[in-house]
Amino acid sequence: MTTTAQHPVQHPRRHPLTVGFDLDMTLVDSRPGIAAAFRVLSAEKGVPIDVDLVVSRLGPPLETELAHWFPADEVPAAAARYRELYPGHAIAPSTALAGARESVAAVRALGGRAIVVTAKYAAHAKLHLTRLGIEPDTVVGGLWAEAKGEALREHGAQVYVGDHTGDVRGARVAGALSVAVTTGPCDATELRTAGAGVVLEDLTGFPVWLAAFEADRATGTA
Repeated sequence: MTTTAQHPVQHPRRHPLTVGFDLDMTLVDSRPGIAAAFRVLSAEKGVPIDVDLVVSRLGPPLETELAHWFPADEVPAAAARYRELYPGHAIAPSTALAGARESVAAVRALGGRAIVVTAKYAAHAKLHLTRLGIEPDTVVGGLWAEAKGEALREHGAQVYVGDHTGDVRGARVAGALSVAVTTGPCDATELRTAGAGVVLEDLTGFPVWLAAFEADRATGTA
């Protein structure tokens, strides 16, 4: 009698769940802190700065904002001084946005990794997160827009959550699903037009969405 060897059914291996988050206006409402630091910088340098305008367009790198207020050759020194001022003026007034802690915790509860990829100086991002009790696995700072995609790809992120069209572009570079929240300067129409795959009002609905996303990944439908 000839017997046929039985081979187990081969299922494609799933990559572990990894979700990236932006920081400012995605996880943290840093507007009060940033405004405070800019006010001190303005007073020290004797340069008028409209702090309300500054905090209305958070997202791009610090140097991009400073270039609106300082001559190009003065921007590096202004940036260095701002970063010196930041820990003493910007951390305490800033607050966690609704659903931020729960969203990061939801990733970890599903056995995944939560990473923060932000344009902010990494040391300052870590100060915010520690004070607010938000516990990602990794923090990567100093990256904006498409450059964020390089870090997301390196960490194998399937999802990137942000509030700016620059975050959508970063997700696209990484081949990750862009989940956008309207807690920052960009509205739902701008975010969808930029290519966001999912748009939420804020992070309070993210844990439920993520559970469904991970269930779909488990069945191969995501």
